[in-house]
Amino acid sequence: MSAAFDTVVRTLAATRLQQALAALAQPGGATVLAGGTDLMPQGQAGRLRPAATLLNICRVEGLGELQARDGRLAIGALVSVTTLLEHTLVRQHAPLLSQVAARFASEQIRNAATVGGNLCNASPAGDLLTPLLALDAEVDLARLADDGSTLTRTLPLTDFFVGPGRTARTPHELLTAVHLPLAPPEQVVRYYKGGTRQALDISSISIALAARRGGYGVLTRVRLALGGVGRRRRCAHSAEAQLEGRRLEPALVRAAAAAAAADARPIDDVRASAWYRRELLRNMTKRMLSDVAEH
Repeated sequence: MSAAFDTVVRTLAATRLQQALAALAQPGGATVLAGGTDLMPQGQAGRLRPAATLLNICRVEGLGELQARDGRLAIGALVSVTTLLEHTLVRQHAPLLSQVAARFASEQIRNAATVGGNLCNASPAGDLLTPLLALDAEVDLARLADDGSTLTRTLPLTDFFVGPGRTARTPHELLTAVHLPLAPPEQVVRYYKGGTRQALDISSISIALAARRGGYGVLTRVRLALGGVGRRRRCAHSAEAQLEGRRLEPALVRAAAAAAAADARPIDDVRASAWYRRELLRNMTKRMLSDVAEH
C-alpha cells in the first residue's frame, strides 16, 4: 500500500451490511474500499486523505446481486463492469450499459471496477454516470439507525451528483444498489465516448441517448445525458424538449444537436478545450440522431 495510506490505523473487512454501516457510523467514519480502481490511484497521486479506518466491502453479502424484479433492474453496488458487459439480464433489459462496459478501460480494470465505486467517485468523466442518467436510474443509500436497524433512502441519480467528486452521500451512508426501469421493446439507445482511444482513456466528452420509438418513428421519453461538458453530469433538457413527440428529420436533428451544445458548460483542461468539447458534442449528437433516424 502506498505512503498515502500511512494514516490508516486499522483495516476492516465486513461480510454483512450491518458491519459495514457500523464502521461508517463510528467517529471519524471510514474510507470505503471496493474495487480500488479509483481509490488507489487517487491515494498515490495525493488527491485523497483516507480516514483512520479502511473499510473493505468486497465480501458484503447481497451487494453483488443483479436482479430483474417489479419492472426494474436492481444492480448491487459491488457488481463489476465485466458483469455489466456479460450478464444476460443487462443485455436484455439495459443494453446501453453493455455498450458502455465494452469501452470501459481494460479487461483487468473491468474485472475489479464496481458500479458503486464509479458512481461515488463522481468524476465528470466517469463512464457509467452518463448512461445511468439517461436511463433514469436511482440509487439506494443505507445507514445505521440509532436502534441498530438499517435505514435506506432512495435518490434519483440527478440529485445524487452535486459537483466534481462530490455526491449527496453522507459520511455515514453506503451506496448499496442502483435501480433503473427495464428497457421496453421499443427503446432505442446510443452511446458515444470521445477520446484518443476507444478504451483505456479518460473521456473528453460522453453522450448517452435513450428514447422510445413509436409509430412513424416518433420519439417519446427522450433522455439525452452529457458527460465531461460541465462541473456536473447533466441532461440536455432543451434538446430533449425539441425531440419529444417528434419524428427525426434532418432539420430537427440539426436543431437538437445545436441545442445540446448550447446546454453544455464545458471547460478547458489538459484533455480538450471548451470550444473543442462543444463542437464535438454538437457533431456527435447530430451523428447519433442521424443513425437513429436511419435505423
